[in-house]
Amino acid sequence: MRILITGGAGFIGSHTADALLKLGHSVRVLDSLEEPVHPGHRKPAYLDPRIEFVHGDVRNEKLLLDSMRGVDAVYHLAAFQDYLPVFSKYFDVNVTSTALIYELIVREKLPIKKVIVASSQATLGEGLYLDADGKRCLPDIRDDAQLARGEFECKAPKGFRGPLKWQATDETVANPQNQYGISKIAEEKVALHLGKRYGIPSVAMRYSIVQGPRQSFYNAYSGACRIFCLSFHVGQEPSIYEDGQQIRDFVNIHDVVDANVLCLLDSRADYEMFHVGGDKAYTVSQFASAVAEVFGVKGYVPKASGKYRFGDTRHIFSDVSKLKALGWKPTRSVHDSVAAYREWLKQADNIGAILDFANKAMAKMNVVRDIKK
Repeated sequence: MRILITGGAGFIGSHTADALLKLGHSVRVLDSLEEPVHPGHRKPAYLDPRIEFVHGDVRNEKLLLDSMRGVDAVYHLAAFQDYLPVFSKYFDVNVTSTALIYELIVREKLPIKKVIVASSQATLGEGLYLDADGKRCLPDIRDDAQLARGEFECKAPKGFRGPLKWQATDETVANPQNQYGISKIAEEKVALHLGKRYGIPSVAMRYSIVQGPRQSFYNAYSGACRIFCLSFHVGQEPSIYEDGQQIRDFVNIHDVVDANVLCLLDSRADYEMFHVGGDKAYTVSQFASAVAEVFGVKGYVPKASGKYRFGDTRHIFSDVSKLKALGWKPTRSVHDSVAAYREWLKQADNIGAILDFANKAMAKMNVVRDIKK
């Protein structure tokens, strides 16, 4: 098949391209090479030379149409993810571009056989909980005053009784708490509903926290693997927010690629949305300890930094049973992901400056705040 990957110069896109090339498919990539992910707007050296590369924005109608001509399938992985309050940009990049893909397929009668869009675990917000009576509930975002007091657990919504207990969360849940998650819910609906309406097989993939090489050094907000690895690499104590007992769900990049390829080739995935996660829950402190182990740091004991990041979820863990029913399962461990990223770090220049960049960016956005209890 001939396959277009938007955002294909990025972390997930480039690895997916490699796998498709290995299977004998031809790949075209459309990518705007946005900073800070791609410093200097440079095409990364890791892109396979067999890839047909197109530099440009997915919102450019003519460029997108030209890129879609002659292909059999589209992976729409281009996205805007940040913490800045530029709310319209999330929807312009993540939703409008998705709608444009379907508009062009229908208007131009393009013979595209499948569209796969990248969604996110962020669509779940705090995810599913049970209250003290065993009733299912979806908590709201924790407010700033609560977090500043050092009260980290989610409170029971009106009509429910605490304490709450987090649950593995399946695909029926949608409770986004930030602009990125809301935009990804909208993108899912555009893809799945327009796909079904016009007979264009479509799949939405809700990725958990994806880890591995090629994840940008310069993404200030996301990537516990990146931040913890950078810290241990330069001999610094990594910043652990809240009390370190937050539950997280980490998935290796190659397990994500396996899921992407499966959903391209398996018609049972058509018009469905899937969670793509690691199938094992870790606390942030447990993950920090795993990173320390890979880096050979002896006697490391995770310590809370006395700070919190406003807008973080307390606990989130994706149920991947639906995707496993198609024959997929995650086979790489957190240690595998960290070890691979450690090797990737050897390509980085001036790592101290990278950490300084991330810390200043977070401070400028007023995301990291002090616990005042």
